[in-house]
Amino acid sequence: MGGPLPTGSSAESSSTTVCGIKNPGKTFKSIYSTILLIFCTIIVMAVIIDGNTKIASETHPGACIVILWAALIWLSMVEGGQASLVGLPPVDMSLYEDSHPTTYRIMKIVNKGDNLDRYLMGRQFLVLALVFVENLCGDPLDKSASVLGMPEIVNKIFLQTGLALFFMTAMIAKISAQVNASRCMLEYVNNLFGLFTLQVSRLIEASGLLHCCYLAQIFFAWAAGQPLETTEPPRTPVQQLFFWGRVLVSAAILAFSFAVTLSALFHGQTTMWAGVPSGVAVVLFFVFMAIVGMLEGMQIAFFAVARMTEEERAKSYWAKRTCDVLFEGDARNLPGFMVGRQMCVTLCFFIIARVTTIELEPGEPNIFGVSDGVQALFDTGLLGALITTIVASITWQLVASAFPMAFLSTPITFVLLKFCLFLEWTGLCQGAWVVAMIHRKCAGFKRDEVYIGTAEERAALKAQASKDAGADPTKKSDAVDEEGEYNVRPGHMYPGVPMLPPEFGHRLHTLEDIEEL
Repeated sequence: MGGPLPTGSSAESSSTTVCGIKNPGKTFKSIYSTILLIFCTIIVMAVIIDGNTKIASETHPGACIVILWAALIWLSMVEGGQASLVGLPPVDMSLYEDSHPTTYRIMKIVNKGDNLDRYLMGRQFLVLALVFVENLCGDPLDKSASVLGMPEIVNKIFLQTGLALFFMTAMIAKISAQVNASRCMLEYVNNLFGLFTLQVSRLIEASGLLHCCYLAQIFFAWAAGQPLETTEPPRTPVQQLFFWGRVLVSAAILAFSFAVTLSALFHGQTTMWAGVPSGVAVVLFFVFMAIVGMLEGMQIAFFAVARMTEEERAKSYWAKRTCDVLFEGDARNLPGFMVGRQMCVTLCFFIIARVTTIELEPGEPNIFGVSDGVQALFDTGLLGALITTIVASITWQLVASAFPMAFLSTPITFVLLKFCLFLEWTGLCQGAWVVAMIHRKCAGFKRDEVYIGTAEERAALKAQASKDAGADPTKKSDAVDEEGEYNVRPGHMYPGVPMLPPEFGHRLHTLEDIEEL
């Protein structure tokens, strides 16, 4: 298939100047992508004002607009908060206790026991739930209705396919949030909104809805031949009973969700595109869940193999080909993949939402004869969000954490890598960096180095403190990973952000390289 596609990151690293414009390719992508984002936002708002979406028709267009933007803003905190909460644990909390008190409160919770894993599990469902809410707010009911007098072809491309809502979500709520949070971890969550989002994610996990994932966690850690690592004491008998009770309830809810969703799919009772046979809809449901699962697992597998030698990666033909593309040169294809992956996953989420959101025709009986209240719950699409969270997201991440090389030893991984690199190369979501810049300017975010220094400076201070205390500064602690290291452990989830692992930092030689990356 030839060499790797040029990614935005690699293209930006060149210092080409045309007519006084540095990186004209990047500038062009930023302009057309931002115009695309503005256009998509306008037509989605027009559809809502016309009352042509589910929530707008059942409430009021004004209320629907408020709900949509609230979901987008909350999703940006969920995505950005993930980058902050995953990146901050190795940093000494005393360094920011006074300058960022709310971040300090959040990290006191996150760093206790296995709370980080619990947060990651709960936030995964929160992401899907918010995407499903956005779909209810912005997806047109009558897909043939004209919007702003535009040609029918424009309607088909942006509204019937859901691309308009996809671009809004990807650029406003996902990529831009992760870009800012990966540079300004301390400031991004230094507010009560960040604390609220953390507690909601923990509450979702504590509810037991996702507890059947722990069965997969335990199994894959055992299959990998490694004990499931934890920093908490063994559960008491009462805690064991409560834990396994929630596991059973979660498994039962998942099975029931599958039964309801598949029944609706086979009877054509979802918001699936008109004309798609029910059997094809079922196949598409599982295909897109598998694609999401592969992409969710690939990010973990890539960070895991980043620590392997080339000889270890070469044991599998497809794993070697994949890693050759991923780590070529300065390994700039890795952040390119992370951006393309986010685009692809978000698009798949909206397709799954379209496929699984239940919609009964007037006069049709409720599914399985349930009450109107229960049917209203089905119609929200939360059952599809639950299935996708457990089956298409968390489980695949656990598989990849236990068997990263096996995950890469397939041509499907290679094809998806190339596709994600192509998506990033197109620059369709380059406007996310414009949104990130505007958000950063308005919020007054400053980089973490302003408050706590660089990773190298913190490491030097830590080594000096150990030396003054008479400890061996070269000895690593088994309890905590060294700052900047990615330790993918079997049975644990590690979400990636669009940035390069520190193992490759020494390959960047100039200030321009570092700034552009």
